[in-house]
Amino acid sequence: MAARVPRPAPTALVVHLVPMRRRHLRSVMRIESQVYPRPWSLALFMSELALRTTRAYTVARVDGAVIGYSGLMLAGDDAHVTTIAVDPAWHRRGIGTRLLLNMARTAAARGAGHLTLEVRVGNEAAKVLYRWFGFYPAGVRKNYYAETNEDALVMWVDDIATPAYRERLAEIEIAMSGTTVVEGPVDLEGRLEPGEPENAEDGESA
Repeated sequence: MAARVPRPAPTALVVHLVPMRRRHLRSVMRIESQVYPRPWSLALFMSELALRTTRAYTVARVDGAVIGYSGLMLAGDDAHVTTIAVDPAWHRRGIGTRLLLNMARTAAARGAGHLTLEVRVGNEAAKVLYRWFGFYPAGVRKNYYAETNEDALVMWVDDIATPAYRERLAEIEIAMSGTTVVEGPVDLEGRLEPGEPENAEDGESA
């Protein structure tokens, strides 16, 4: 198990968002097993990472350790949040907010106009976060989370490529403490950048 990273003061927090690579998966799987009653398998993560033209997976790191991750599926004008998770030891530090900001910017930069996700009907904290980003409820999927017999609330946000929505994201970012460093493929302004080489060293401590 990876060593715990001491939690810096909020104003000193520096979170690096980097494209997920195979070398991150041991840490990702550790968090996955802590957060979800029915975690994804290693094989499923591997297959998702192979779909580079329609997927965008990111890890959040502090001092080299993976503390959260997210996944995005792109299909024409629509983008779908496939997963978002944060190490329980790092909850309430804005890590999920940073990951969702990055996904919204990535989706817009790659041509999507709408973003959707599912959330457990009873997960009030997550729904508050998603409403902050402009998501609205669009339906319910009965027993979507079969392992806990819970319904999923389907939420959407529209017009994510507009100047008005970019301004909304900028305001959310300003409200957060600490610093976010985005290391490709999308910078803080939503511009596409070259991705890091697959064999790059990142000093991960997992």
